[in-house]
Amino acid sequence: MPSHKILKILSPDIPLQKDLSQALNVSCILAQVLINRGIKSTEEAQRFLDSGLGHLHDPFLFSDMRKAVSLIQRAARNKEKVMVFGDYDVDGITALVLLKNTLKNMGIEAEHYLPHRIKEGYGLTKEIHRVARQKNIKLLITVDCGTSNHKEVEELRKQNIDVIITDHHESSSRELPAASSIINPKLKDSGYKYRDLAGVGVAYKLCQALSGSVLKDELDLVTLGTIADVVPLAGENRVIVKEGLPQLSKTQRPGLKALIENARIRSRKFNSTIVSFILGPRLNASGRMHTAEDSFNLLMSSDPEEAGQLAKIVEAHNRERQRVENKILEEAEHLINKEINFKEHRVIVIAKEDWHKGVLGIVASKLADRFWRPAIVISIDEDLCKGSGRSIKNFHLFNALLECKDLLNAFGGHAHAAGLSITRDNIEDFKRNINLLAHQKLTLEDLLPSLDIDMELSLSDLNEKVVSELEALEPIGTANPEPLFLTRNLRLKGAPQVLSRETLKFWASDANSTFQVIGFGMASLKESLLHSKSFDLAYTPRIDDWADESSVILEARDIFFR
Repeated sequence: MPSHKILKILSPDIPLQKDLSQALNVSCILAQVLINRGIKSTEEAQRFLDSGLGHLHDPFLFSDMRKAVSLIQRAARNKEKVMVFGDYDVDGITALVLLKNTLKNMGIEAEHYLPHRIKEGYGLTKEIHRVARQKNIKLLITVDCGTSNHKEVEELRKQNIDVIITDHHESSSRELPAASSIINPKLKDSGYKYRDLAGVGVAYKLCQALSGSVLKDELDLVTLGTIADVVPLAGENRVIVKEGLPQLSKTQRPGLKALIENARIRSRKFNSTIVSFILGPRLNASGRMHTAEDSFNLLMSSDPEEAGQLAKIVEAHNRERQRVENKILEEAEHLINKEINFKEHRVIVIAKEDWHKGVLGIVASKLADRFWRPAIVISIDEDLCKGSGRSIKNFHLFNALLECKDLLNAFGGHAHAAGLSITRDNIEDFKRNINLLAHQKLTLEDLLPSLDIDMELSLSDLNEKVVSELEALEPIGTANPEPLFLTRNLRLKGAPQVLSRETLKFWASDANSTFQVIGFGMASLKESLLHSKSFDLAYTPRIDDWADESSVILEARDIFFR
């Protein structure tokens, strides 16, 4: 593990730190971390720490919500046929399940449509008007898509099919589709106070409006989709996930129970990490490798035996996804070594024939993490080439694609993740243009790995009470990262141990206090640790309650040797 990260130590606000500490009866350490998360007053801090279902916004703040509810209620009264059109990722699938179940409770047995990622791609398909006509659909509702589907919506409206769009993606056009109702918090005139809902979060607001209830029992689904879509875990998303994780851990859905059992999750207390790295990838794998119907059917299943079989199928898709992803990642790194000049290229753009389109986003994400710069991975086809990109802080990927739109056939996404289609002939020009843009937007420092340090501490500042307080920051995720601290001039005490999976374990002391440190993947630093006079440690403190005895342990993020 390299020890050359830039340390960005946030400046303490001592007066506000003291005010929050006294008003909330918490340590100055927790108070400063709250300040670092953008909290500027006691009221904001109290709301952050005590956030609950009462802090959810009224769904009717959406300017088009009443119209959407009216259209659905009319469909229920008149026994009209309704279709819900989703997306093939976890966010889209959970939104689809949530809305279908809510409609069913209203007496509407809605049809559903999940596009095939490879054959049809993202958003409303070109053939949706034909499918809707064949099924005699009178109302079509999208979840997690639709904002950019102008032509498809127009065709549906020509057939007198009402269209309700629920989505959370940025609009690539000044004009909006001619839908009957559009519920999207990212639109300028949405009327909603919080713009960062996931697609399932937007569908949840529609379901709340339809039911007149907070729908607490549905928060397992909403939490699953929200975390998997990597939206900021602040504001309303924080409330959803904070309240939803306990619902997920005790879910009664046979499909989720089978998924959890099949993934061998033993923890009784679920957190964002379990969703991000265990449940989310498994549910995503079906849509990446084959069809998302398998994951959808799993979440919809009411039969434990059927759910068990579907969970095994989803697990098999995930193993296939891992195999294909590893192969493409290896080929991508070979291409980068051959084609990318890091002095010139601030955005990695690589393309190759026959790369499986279902895993491009995961590969792009791993490349962005590894090389600390935006990465766009393109699968070359004779017709339209498909690509997926992931970005880093300070480079808004969707806006960058917007500035390169003349070279693209289609694109969509967010600040840190996007998809695109492009002709083969335009790939080199696109690579050149987006890198010219990146030279304007990104500094050299932006391209170096860094650690945002919340505070510099002495080890004597830490104890079980202080570290336990930090658990109030949960759920941890985007826009609310784990607290990270720095302690300088530490010395090794005793002999370090190397455990399984390249884990390094040792004791560190600052002469006044001594704590055990664990560094995952840091076994290669053992010799440096043994031969250093002293070192600085960047870490997150945790309560280690193994064997029913609790103590503070420091989880190392980096070690800087002197």
